[in-house]
Amino acid sequence: MLQPKRVKYRKSQRGKRKGAAQRGNTIAFGEYGLQALESAWITARQIEAARRAIVHHLHRRGRIWIRIFPDKPVTSKPAETRMGGGKGSTDHWVAVVRRERMLFEIEGVDGTTAQEAIRLAAHKLPIQTKFVIREKDIIAAAVDMNTEVALGEN
Repeated sequence: MLQPKRVKYRKSQRGKRKGAAQRGNTIAFGEYGLQALESAWITARQIEAARRAIVHHLHRRGRIWIRIFPDKPVTSKPAETRMGGGKGSTDHWVAVVRRERMLFEIEGVDGTTAQEAIRLAAHKLPIQTKFVIREKDIIAAAVDMNTEVALGEN
């Protein structure tokens, strides 16, 4: 499972999850992606389960990118423990995911295979997600109708 090799602080506060992702919200590497539609903490186990579902369906074809990393420690105290005594020890790691964040990307397979792999992975996650396809890069420049443009003339 994913977890940091070392961290500056062993324990962290809970923080806020409101708003949309400002970065990591577009497809950067692959052709197809899985995008979050709501905010949540996604555990390292959930990320691994989704990754395994994708890998299993693709049969070692294509390429996969995991765009989130569980770098936030979540602590818990043992059961039947009295109040006090400080904060509990680290129990597991989570990735803080805001809505519109890209979770996984796939490349090198056809669209129907990628969509089915993404669908299987989405069932492993505790949030609503959507399947997205990379927009083809438009080479032609947009030209304002009121502006005259001379192409290839000096």
